[in-house]
Amino acid sequence: MSETDYSLNTSIKNLKGIGPKKLQAFNNSSIYSVIDLLNYYPRRYLDRSTVKLIKDLKIHDSVTILGNIEICGIRRTRNRALFEAIISDGTGFVKLIWFNGAKYIKQLIKKDDRLAVHGKIEFFNGYQILHPDYDKIHTDIDPINTGSIVALYPLTSEFKKEKIEHRFFRRLMRETEPYIEKIYDYFDREFLDKEKLISLRKAIKNIHFPDSLIDLKLSIERLKFDEHFFLQLLMVLRRSSLKRINTKPFKIGGKKEKKIIDNLGFELTNAQKKVIKEINNDIAGNSAMNRLLQGDVGSGKTIVSIITSIVAVENNMQVAIMAPTEILANQHYQSFIKYLDLVQISCALIVGKQKNTEKENILSALKDGKINIIIGTHALIQKKVKFSNLGLIVVDEQHRFGVLQRGNLLNKGVQPHLLAMTATPIPRTMAITYHGDMDLSIIDEMPKNRKKIITKVVNNKRLLKVYDFMKQEISFGRQCIVVYPLVEETNKSDLAAATEGFEKLKKAFKNINLGLIHGKMTKIKKDTIMGQFVNNTINILVSTTVIEVGIDVPNASVILIEHSERFGLTQLHQLRGRVGRGTAKSYCILVERYVTPNSKKRLEVLEKTSDGFIIADEDLKMRGPGKFFSTEQSGFFNYKLADMINDGALIRKARNCAQRIVDNDSKLENHLIMKQRLLNDYSQYFDTINIT
Repeated sequence: MSETDYSLNTSIKNLKGIGPKKLQAFNNSSIYSVIDLLNYYPRRYLDRSTVKLIKDLKIHDSVTILGNIEICGIRRTRNRALFEAIISDGTGFVKLIWFNGAKYIKQLIKKDDRLAVHGKIEFFNGYQILHPDYDKIHTDIDPINTGSIVALYPLTSEFKKEKIEHRFFRRLMRETEPYIEKIYDYFDREFLDKEKLISLRKAIKNIHFPDSLIDLKLSIERLKFDEHFFLQLLMVLRRSSLKRINTKPFKIGGKKEKKIIDNLGFELTNAQKKVIKEINNDIAGNSAMNRLLQGDVGSGKTIVSIITSIVAVENNMQVAIMAPTEILANQHYQSFIKYLDLVQISCALIVGKQKNTEKENILSALKDGKINIIIGTHALIQKKVKFSNLGLIVVDEQHRFGVLQRGNLLNKGVQPHLLAMTATPIPRTMAITYHGDMDLSIIDEMPKNRKKIITKVVNNKRLLKVYDFMKQEISFGRQCIVVYPLVEETNKSDLAAATEGFEKLKKAFKNINLGLIHGKMTKIKKDTIMGQFVNNTINILVSTTVIEVGIDVPNASVILIEHSERFGLTQLHQLRGRVGRGTAKSYCILVERYVTPNSKKRLEVLEKTSDGFIIADEDLKMRGPGKFFSTEQSGFFNYKLADMINDGALIRKARNCAQRIVDNDSKLENHLIMKQRLLNDYSQYFDTINIT
């Protein structure tokens, strides 16, 4: 072969053993070229130190065992069918059990199959693993005797259909070795030595053919670093571009701002004062603010946004406040007008379901500059919403909006300032990763009048006692909230639903007024129910998670959350924040109907702490980053190996390196290979970046 034959863009059809059907299977798994194949990393490895002999197993160990299936088949119990197999490695036996999909598993696992099995050891009439993960392997793989490290690749259904197994993958990867020499690094030798990283060429070779666990560890670290680095590079470039956007500086300390602060009726916390100072420093400067304000439920973010909005209006600028739901938009509107009326600042609300004449009048006044502050949902990003002079945008619960939605609103002004807010505490590694293009402010202090909420996990056997307690609270003139995870029963779920639960609760709480609110109701109906709850004509509000954010009823002292094991911890923490807003002692009762070791551990976190950041960290560890963001945003993380939860030190290192490179080469003119990789992977996010 000539040297040019080893191009990394060579089609894999040129590799030995790839016929038309196998080629189609690889293409269907997004593998077209040699470089695509080299970037298809093993999912795990077998070697002498990772494989345990059955005779050495201990209960609760998470292990990999290698053995043959001695016997297997479907076994029927009173309630269900399960698939059971016995695996042996010559030193003992372990039972493998699958409760779900018994018929499907029966087609995959046969007697005498050789498996590498991965799972947690339990004990019930002998060792067993429930729902183990496994890889079917060949008799030529025996790391115990050979001492080699064997790569096991992700085998998609496409590969299995064409009988493409681990052995074929490893042989194919061997053919790519000459191509690896064509891989060029993004970093020079000096950089790699300074950061203690191996070369990209060595990392790719060792991820597929490691000679030792140390080589493998170094390879994974280098490839993880690259994944973190390019996302950090994107963030640093975005931040750098935003800092270069000139905008009109605001004057701070106007009469209206002072009047509002003097008439709050309470003292701002030190944390609020610190955050207001950080925001004022931004908006008094020559470049557009791009700041994220984090603060736990009830920490007082809204008043910070009101004060900042008044500063903007005093500088002859309009303000747009965008919230994710109509309930929250309404809540903000009520909070804003309470203060704005004191200083004669005009404010309007625009949401999806509004009378056309009312909406047209608002849009016309907004365009003419007669409305200073507009509050709304994503309805604000519609083309017909036009401003006279938009100077500040406040986005609440900003993780619920995609990057492009925020961009659409920013484009309605001329370099407006952006203040994003969230009551969802974001773990530090996630804040650096996902919000790395923003400056961060944190309100880490609660107002002095906020009461600690007592949180208790109960099972459904104690519900009658809980109901008695709620009746007692209502007799004192207080109110309660009951939350369900779904609006109605479905065939896929046996959860107690809000509509059915509402009917049951009416029987349990006779002579007490109950109201039901959920997302499928019309705005008028929702507003009516909410108004009745605010005015205490409804004693118990039965709701879906539509009340997660936006309800501020100081008289509510108890929130009961049904099927709490089905919620994320951060969501439960948000729901808990719907009470404890007044002077009465408040309670959050978590009803756990299906107890598992994991649910028990998760809910104990809420019993023990009210610190949103601790809760968010636990939630991230247990559920991963995908649950924190929408599909659009979780796609932001193009990770194959990187781990946002455990890679904190590596993320900070990647961040510092990216910053250093951009400081010295803002358009990456001296880093062309790096620039090309960034353009290939993240070009859709280049709304504010100019490196071409």
